Amino acid sequence: MKKNDFVCFMHTTIYNFEKNKSYGTAHIYKNSLKNFIAFYRNDRIPFRKITPELLKSFEVYLRQKQLSWNTVSTYLRALRATYNRAVDSHLAPYVPRLFKQVYTGTRADRKKALEANDMAQIFYSWEKEEMPNTVSRTHGLFILMFLLRGIPFVDLVNLHKKDLNGNIISYRRRKTGRQLIVDIPQEAWAILNEYMDTNPHSPYLFPFLTSEEGTIDAYREYQQTLRTFNLQLNQIEEMLHLKAHLSSYTARHTWATLAYYNEIHPGIISEAMGHSSITVTETYLKPFNATKIDAANRKVISSVIHQCPTTS
Repeated sequence: MKKNDFVCFMHTTIYNFEKNKSYGTAHIYKNSLKNFIAFYRNDRIPFRKITPELLKSFEVYLRQKQLSWNTVSTYLRALRATYNRAVDSHLAPYVPRLFKQVYTGTRADRKKALEANDMAQIFYSWEKEEMPNTVSRTHGLFILMFLLRGIPFVDLVNLHKKDLNGNIISYRRRKTGRQLIVDIPQEAWAILNEYMDTNPHSPYLFPFLTSEEGTIDAYREYQQTLRTFNLQLNQIEEMLHLKAHLSSYTARHTWATLAYYNEIHPGIISEAMGHSSITVTETYLKPFNATKIDAANRKVISSVIHQCPTTS
């Protein structure tokens, strides 16, 4: 490895992630590096060439490719973490505020959540069996994700039969490692019974994965499952003529949003969803805070205007 080369160092970082079975993180870093090389037009990038100006140009390049701000942030954070590792290894110079001028935050996207009437339509069409068999499992599992407090798709796919005990599902968040215990609502049992894996030799609760957990093959199976799931959600979206976009994140964001609108405290929502901190929950709900504030302002204004004497 060339000691002064960022690309070589990032390849080593990716290799270490894969060695430690962190395939999702490795995947993100690969995409970040792929885009950085395409932008720089060279697969050799000395550490000394990485400047605030270069990083800002890379940010502009990513936005010109129509990538979302969250994706841009993800790629830049991968570069930042790699550069910091190189600094810690005494391979790269420490540059104060190197990433200060580029976006590395997280933006909440209101469009990820459904309105209550749209979610009701999805429930209703399931009960009436209006969807074709080709998408019925995706339809049911989307509802199940919502019913199980917005369980992430990756956690749903990786549930084991041993995680189901009576009326309880107990699992550990793959992203944060937090243990969650979920009481199964009555409405969820029909979906669970319909789609649970009946193969006694499989450890998984649902028949998505066949490879051993934690292997690269299991990760590839999951990626293919995720692509199929999102594709079929898009088909359901069109069939139901929904205005909102459906994805594997939608059920989770919808649960959080509707909980918030039902006056459930963000701290409880955070606990229910297994977030690493309430700050994450507040990121989910940030656009809706503004909505509530505007509504409150409207009430205040109306209370004054209604007191004004009418003019003849």
